[in-house]
Amino acid sequence: MLFMNHFKKQRSPSMTSWSVVGLGALVTLLGYSLSDHDERLGAGVTGFGLAHILLGALDMFRPTIKEH
Repeated sequence: MLFMNHFKKQRSPSMTSWSVVGLGALVTLLGYSLSDHDERLGAGVTGFGLAHILLGALDMFRPTIKEH
C-alpha cells in the first residue's frame, strides 16, 4: 500500500516541464556527439532533443487547473 501512495502524490507542473527541458538538453548533447560518427543520425537525435526543449518551455507558459 505504501508503494501505491508514492505514485498518487501530486507533482508540480513546473517540475514536469523542467524535467522535459532537462531530458531534451541531454538528448541534444547526445545527438551532437553522435554527429561525428553518423551525420544523419546525429541530426535526427539533435532535432528530437530540441523539440523536447521547445515543448517543455511552452508547457511552462500553459495555465494550470487547480484541483480541490
